[in-house]
Amino acid sequence: MQFRKLGTTNTEVSILCLGTMTWGEQNTREEGFAQMDHAREHGINFFDTAEMYPVDVRPETYGHTEVIIGEWLKARGSRNEIVLASKICGPGRHHVRGGDTRFDRKTIHEACEGSLKRLQTDYLDLYQLHWPDRGWTDFKSLGQTAPIEDVGADREETVAALNELMVAGKIRSWGVSNESAWGTMDYVARADRAGVARPVSIQNAYSLLNRKFEFALAEIALRDHVGLLAYAPIAAGVLTGKYLDDARPAGARNTLWPSNTRYFGHQAKAATRAYVDLAAEIGLAPEVLAHAFVLKQPFVTSSIVGATAIWHLDRALEALSVTLDEDIHNRLEQLHREYLAPAP
Repeated sequence: MQFRKLGTTNTEVSILCLGTMTWGEQNTREEGFAQMDHAREHGINFFDTAEMYPVDVRPETYGHTEVIIGEWLKARGSRNEIVLASKICGPGRHHVRGGDTRFDRKTIHEACEGSLKRLQTDYLDLYQLHWPDRGWTDFKSLGQTAPIEDVGADREETVAALNELMVAGKIRSWGVSNESAWGTMDYVARADRAGVARPVSIQNAYSLLNRKFEFALAEIALRDHVGLLAYAPIAAGVLTGKYLDDARPAGARNTLWPSNTRYFGHQAKAATRAYVDLAAEIGLAPEVLAHAFVLKQPFVTSSIVGATAIWHLDRALEALSVTLDEDIHNRLEQLHREYLAPAP
């Protein structure tokens, strides 16, 4: 296993991070336990969760994933071996705190306390803002092209509240998620002006089908040490090729919840076919190629693997030993130019 520093901290995280959002919905408690055991056996020390998990998000299962992780931590007695990350959700989830989800001091403290209780721990190594609470461009957009009203909390208050949690020892660092270049640098600047800790990470989508992160955020990650925690490195399973020709395998995420159309546009389908064909030509499973591509990027701190089966996690582990030579790199770049961010 390879390890990288989490931002400017001394915390070293495995380059593969165990995603957990299916536990309590697609996966049982026992399956979650098995994944965590398997991850630890293979050197993964970084687990990522969120207060709103599992997905598909609904009131009946709110917080269940954190509960499963907390029970595992207690059963295994391994809290000090794990770098544990969670998130406070932003606006749009009316079943969470009665819809009180802006990132003000009260909400941040309340959300963090809830996560700590469910996770059966007294601190989080990383606490993340799940998505902006200001007006922002949503998924499937290449960027903002018109003014959007800023309806969020005072971001100075947000930074101050996170610093209070750090001073109290309840979190050791903080980060952002689903964030823009402007939003990331706004938080960096506010933290610097206040003389408190900057965000150390940004958790955004990044894969062969969505390289939007490279357009502006990669430079921030490299220069300001706000490293990428890449989620959906195989595009929610699309880059396995299992959905090609409009197939819908039983039990697959998009079969169960087809509302996620991010990776199913015409260009995304064409790009997926091209990447799957390239993988077959060079003798790799398409998901191994997709994982290997993400893992090679210098601005990536860790790649988050959302497995529903142990063998899914094994595919990501297999990618650790894959070298993408110059020819493969050039062919991937050629396809990237041909299918530019087909699933933003």
